[in-house]
Amino acid sequence: MDIFLIILGLILCLLGIIGSFSPIIPGPITSWLGLLVIHFSKLIPFDKKFIIVTFLIAAFIFFLDLIIPILGLKKLGGSKKGLIGSTIGLLLGLIIAGPFGLVAGSFFGAISGEYLNNNSLSNSIRPAIGTFIGMAVGTTIKFLTSTVFLGLYFYTVYYSFFN
Repeated sequence: MDIFLIILGLILCLLGIIGSFSPIIPGPITSWLGLLVIHFSKLIPFDKKFIIVTFLIAAFIFFLDLIIPILGLKKLGGSKKGLIGSTIGLLLGLIIAGPFGLVAGSFFGAISGEYLNNNSLSNSIRPAIGTFIGMAVGTTIKFLTSTVFLGLYFYTVYYSFFN
């Protein structure tokens, strides 16, 4: 059972990295679940403080990722329709073109939403760029956090087995 939990923890941490690029899987939260799972193994001592601190980080990043694209959109003059268009474009882009579709779909969705709001293509591009920058920053932060969690996974497992 312990080996199963350690393997499941690794799978969740890796899935968290993949989830950093997908709006469907919450990357840092999934990576954190990988850290939580290994602490239920008898081979790795349960560290409540570690679990709480890493959870708070994962939750903070999760909520920050929701806010950053909105800030990028608002900073460059976007509207609610631009944000809705960006979200719809992100989901459609993922379905149609995979990871590349996330970026392109989000950008073109934001342009479409802003165009519906402004009726001007030239006024729609700037807020779409803000949304794109916000999503890129959020994705980078999620990826870095999930990668650090994977490093913590390897450190915890290594330390527990070889000390």
